[in-house]
Amino acid sequence: MTTETHAGEGPAALPMSIPAPGLPARVRIHEVGARDGLQNEKATVPTAVKAEFVHRLAAAGLGTVEATSFVHPKWVPQLADAKALFPQLQDIEGVHLPVLVPNERGLDRALDLGARRIAVFGSATESFARRNLNRSVAESLAMFAPVVARAKDAGVHVRGYLSMCFGDPWEGPVALGQVVRVAKELMDLGCDELSLGDTIGVATPGHVSALLTGLNEAGVGTETIGVHFHDTYGQALSNTLAALQYGVTTVDASAGGLGGCPYAKSATGNLATEDLVWMLHGLGIETGVDLAALTATSVWLAGHLGRPSPSRTVRALAGAEQPQNTEAHKAAQKTEE
Repeated sequence: MTTETHAGEGPAALPMSIPAPGLPARVRIHEVGARDGLQNEKATVPTAVKAEFVHRLAAAGLGTVEATSFVHPKWVPQLADAKALFPQLQDIEGVHLPVLVPNERGLDRALDLGARRIAVFGSATESFARRNLNRSVAESLAMFAPVVARAKDAGVHVRGYLSMCFGDPWEGPVALGQVVRVAKELMDLGCDELSLGDTIGVATPGHVSALLTGLNEAGVGTETIGVHFHDTYGQALSNTLAALQYGVTTVDASAGGLGGCPYAKSATGNLATEDLVWMLHGLGIETGVDLAALTATSVWLAGHLGRPSPSRTVRALAGAEQPQNTEAHKAAQKTEE
């Protein structure tokens, strides 16, 4: 066992590694903190801080860092600086920097800046499709079709996000067949990868396995699937383990547990990347991530946000280094309540 401490003291910064049978040797973490995390902040983070955040995440060993979104600023004002931010990331080598695009205008903006990986964001339910995209599920897929086709023609990798795969705050539980149908239609557009979103965090391990089985039976291979869990009911890690046992090797996570969903008020934070890395390293699964450096990055960003990270691993490793809630953040919390 490698022993390492954070800041020269405190608990061991690496877990004992004891592999479990039937799990992948390596997992690719799709880091979403800089996009999915920061888009949910009440206050807008300065562009320079965002750029340094992405650089720090890359330096910590994350091979995929979702950088920003080219959604219209009216809908996601926190990411209105995408055009200014993306060029500041071009000195990062050997790291994928995907960006979210909602339509062909967003694709044009991304391609003009040299993006080589994009993502489109769909919904498995009609209610969320209407609230998030102001379109039906069918209309949203029709909007994505030329985006995906043009991106593929340009040699760009395309990820398809599918939200509300396990439950919807307006519709309740979502039928497996409905999710499988929409996921298959999204992949049939030409997407290279599918991310299954548990947007409100209601999934449980058996549900995860059942959905993966249904997708496989419909011709969507496990090798093309990533999972994106929220921790509303404390199930994100157990659901991730179920997906790993099924053969999934791509897991979405957000540094420090940032993020939720601005259009689904019951959606709490994403699975914290540090919590995921702690579990994966304990299972002997390679990630390429330096946990101490990642923790330090989340503590650094928490200082800019004026509140401590909700990640349990960050709290355990950073201890007193974590910032306390500022008066401004407390006031924002009170306003939200």
